[in-house]
This record gives sequence, structure tokens and C-alpha cells, in this order.
Amino acid sequence: MALADDVSRIAGLDFASVTPQEFARLVKELPDRAIAAIARDGALRPRVLREVFGRVERQFRPDAAGSLKALIRWRITGSGGNEDAVYETEIADGACAVREGRSDAEPRLTLVLADPEFLKLVSGNVGPVKLFMLRKVKVMGDIALAAGLTRYFDIPKA
Repeated sequence: MALADDVSRIAGLDFASVTPQEFARLVKELPDRAIAAIARDGALRPRVLREVFGRVERQFRPDAAGSLKALIRWRITGSGGNEDAVYETEIADGACAVREGRSDAEPRLTLVLADPEFLKLVSGNVGPVKLFMLRKVKVMGDIALAAGLTRYFDIPKA
């Protein structure tokens, strides 16, 4: 499939009707160059990121988090003239809240990664340890939290 077709397919998605498993399959099928093209699209990239982070609270597993209290800052590095996107995930009291942008609070963990790696991570197509070993994610703060982060969420499998 041509690059333009891949980007058009994502642009035409009604994200509200796409299950996490379908999203994981879509990401798995996309070549890195298609994800990079989506990341350069000034309208599509924010839409995809908002949808992904909008699902985080629904996919949170309070039973797995227990008494965990952590602020996790995500910085998805921009490309093609787009600025870095920053989101924060706060886990406390058996709940998870997400906000766009950077707060003044000190995060327990900051993850810095590019769009392709971010989408692969949140769709279950790659694990955090592998990304770290391949130097595709920069981890600042609690390394153990980063290594086990996916267990706190229902991560789909493609």
C-alpha cells in the first residue's frame, strides 16, 4: 500500500468506532514511514494523540496499580515542524487522570520518544524494555516504574 493510502486510511478513521484491538492491528500494519508521515501532519497528529490519551483512563487497571501514586510525563517528539506533544498521566487513589500539557508538578517518570515508538508502545506492538534497550525511549526518573508501566493498563494485542 502506498504511503498516501496509509495516511488517508488513518485520516479517514472514525476513532470512536475503532476498538483498541483494531487500533493495535492498524499500527502493526503501518510501516514506520507512514507513522512518520502522520506525525508530520499538523492536523492528524494531534487528533491521533488526543484519541490515544483519551482512552488511557478507560484502559487503566486500578487492581494492578493498587496504591501506586505517580505522575508520568510523556513527551512525544515532534517532526516536520510540529512541536513536541506533552501529556501527563496521574495515577493515585486507584484512579488515572490524563491532561494535555506540562504541569508544574515534578513527575516520578518522564518518557521521551518519537511518534512511531509511542504508537507501537501504546498499541502493544512493542514493550517498554525493548524500546529502552534499542535506545528508542529516553527514561528520566523511576526506571522500575517505566519497565512495568504496561501492566497498569489493558494494552491491546494486534
